[in-house]
Amino acid sequence: MAPVGGKRAKKGILERLNSGEVVIGDGSFVFTLEKRGYVKAGLWTPEAAVEYPEAVRQLHMEYLRAGSSVMQTFTFFAGKDNLESKWKDVNEAACDLAREVAEKGDALVAGGISQTSLYKSHANKLEIKGVFRQQLEVFTRKNVDFLIAEYFEYCEEAVWAVEVLKESGKPVAATMCIGPEGDMHNLTPGECAVRLVKAGLEPRLATRWDIQKYAREAYNLGVRYIGGCCGFEPYHIRAIAEELAPERGFLPDASEKHGSWGSGLSMHTKPWIRARAQKEYWKNLLPASGRPHFPSLSKPDA
Repeated sequence: MAPVGGKRAKKGILERLNSGEVVIGDGSFVFTLEKRGYVKAGLWTPEAAVEYPEAVRQLHMEYLRAGSSVMQTFTFFAGKDNLESKWKDVNEAACDLAREVAEKGDALVAGGISQTSLYKSHANKLEIKGVFRQQLEVFTRKNVDFLIAEYFEYCEEAVWAVEVLKESGKPVAATMCIGPEGDMHNLTPGECAVRLVKAGLEPRLATRWDIQKYAREAYNLGVRYIGGCCGFEPYHIRAIAEELAPERGFLPDASEKHGSWGSGLSMHTKPWIRARAQKEYWKNLLPASGRPHFPSLSKPDA
């Protein structure tokens, strides 16, 4: 299956999802750019959009080539509460970079806001909504295609974010950073979901094959917008695009330089390495990772 060629008329996010199209998001910016030396750990703020635009542009391009349908603005922790006087320049630059790359393919631009540094110390609804509204003004002026409220630990703050973003009239999505026990106020995941619907709406490394399985399972559950967050590299996005290529009808450009399921190992000089160049090997492998239900030691090939 050859990579897609040529430009098509762009459809909106809701039009794509309603038609059954698989929409692939992008992955990590904060963690990936920190690893590359452009973001400071601990602060996790996105000044790189202004200081090192070529690095942000390049990462957008890598996700586009890997199969992303959405370029999310690099505006994580980019409110005035975190960036003070820099916030406006960073948000504007992030929108411009995302749009520049999105125009090189059939990708949409999503404006992203995240939890504030204010909520934990004093949950002042009007003040926090004011921070969100400042970013929304930039996103509206830059005409992003839709909006994402991402990585919220408190459901109440996520609801406030959704309420503000809905003022734009654009489609709004929201995600939370919670575990099985729920949010930081002990609201269960189910209750968090209900409240968001009423409002309108040290990481472990996963291999490319873990992500292919994840993509297939998500698709089989009916999920049609699949992406990643912290730690998701472009090759993870490529794995989603390759797994769902039959449904999408094309492979991403980056697949020109990639053999699926370890096929590149077929040229290895050692026969037990060549034996790994098949889908079944990677689907059944149980790596020693420290994860639940995984062995403490992997079984050697020889």
